[in-house]
Amino acid sequence: MKVLVIGGGGREHALAWKLAQSERVQRVYVAPGNGGTALDARLQNVNLSQPEALADFAEAEKVGLTVVGPEAPLAAGVVDVFRARGLRIFGPTKAAAQLESSKAYAKDFMRRHGIPTAAYETFSDAQAAHAYVERLGAPIVIKADGLAAGKGVVVAMTLQEAHEAVDWMLLDNKLGVQHNEGGARVVIEEFLQGEEASFIVLCDGKHVVPLATSQDHKRLLDGDQGPNTGGMGAYSPAPVVTPNVHARVMQEIILPTIAGMAKDGIPYTGFLYAGLMIDHEGHPKTLEFNCRMGDPETQPIMMRLKSDLLDVLLHATDGTLDQVELQWDRRVALGVVLAAHGYPLQPRKGDAVTGLPAEAPDAMVFHAGTVLDGAQLRTAGGRVLCVTALGDSVRTAQQRAYQYAQGIHFEGMQFRSDIGYRAIKR
Repeated sequence: MKVLVIGGGGREHALAWKLAQSERVQRVYVAPGNGGTALDARLQNVNLSQPEALADFAEAEKVGLTVVGPEAPLAAGVVDVFRARGLRIFGPTKAAAQLESSKAYAKDFMRRHGIPTAAYETFSDAQAAHAYVERLGAPIVIKADGLAAGKGVVVAMTLQEAHEAVDWMLLDNKLGVQHNEGGARVVIEEFLQGEEASFIVLCDGKHVVPLATSQDHKRLLDGDQGPNTGGMGAYSPAPVVTPNVHARVMQEIILPTIAGMAKDGIPYTGFLYAGLMIDHEGHPKTLEFNCRMGDPETQPIMMRLKSDLLDVLLHATDGTLDQVELQWDRRVALGVVLAAHGYPLQPRKGDAVTGLPAEAPDAMVFHAGTVLDGAQLRTAGGRVLCVTALGDSVRTAQQRAYQYAQGIHFEGMQFRSDIGYRAIKR
């Protein structure tokens, strides 16, 4: 079978890499792909991004399954286009993808269906937003209502930061947010204390299969300092998600969300990512929904998945996920992101990348922001690579990942030296 993976980041490289391991897969196309997918003989890049053009390609090449990686094609309705042509695709429809593409929609949905989340209000008027910030005080969370490539959230520890964030999002749009109809809006919500975790499941409209738990590091610098990013590294499993917390998340958040979407007439299919805040008593609340796998969480999760991903996704698109039981490597997987100079605000592109190690049985370098320029690999985005390794404990997986990354070089390379420290501290 031929498979198409839509997207060009680290998440898509990991999905394509895993799909290519299936004995039933003849060819994996990646659209548009990156330098890493270009270098892999099992994968083939296709320079397409528009939904109709992707569907034309899938028809012409007789692609048996398409998997959507990032949020933008989902928000653009790529799943609706493929389904209208009778093409098999895994992902939520444009209407269902509003759970991610509109923070305001997601918060209203959670309030309506009794799903635990932070108290909030939504504003399009800057003056009213500033007044609300003054009333609540800091710390406080400001979220752009729209797609912002993982950078549309400001956790403001001071009132000044909060007011600046409101102005950025409502007046200047410095983050390049793709706003929903009706112009700029922000969701302002209470600050939640606790530990974050990523809880990702597969949905076929009725049935749900949870993936291995994971945890990422959002801040740029060691010790969770510096600005928020799309994620500087991740590991799986997440010790904070105990069996008790896992059961609560399924019963209080995931299953009510799938039931609520069906009740609203928008059955949910695809990956569903619940960003969680787990307090000291083990009570989970939903920070956000993403309608896709996380990046960089996908890389460690795919390293640990022993089941045939193609087989799993065919069940998901047939509505038979109740017949699936996933098999996992018992080891810990940990990924360290190597980011470009100037990331997250102004990442520099075009720096030569050298010293990449060969793929190993227990380690892999997944590409995100890279491009092949002739024979030279160059940086082409903010997060350039995710160096991912397996180990018997968080500490050994951490040591292996950093050791594996040692020879890699590009000018201005940034990375954290403490990925996994929370789990080790536990």
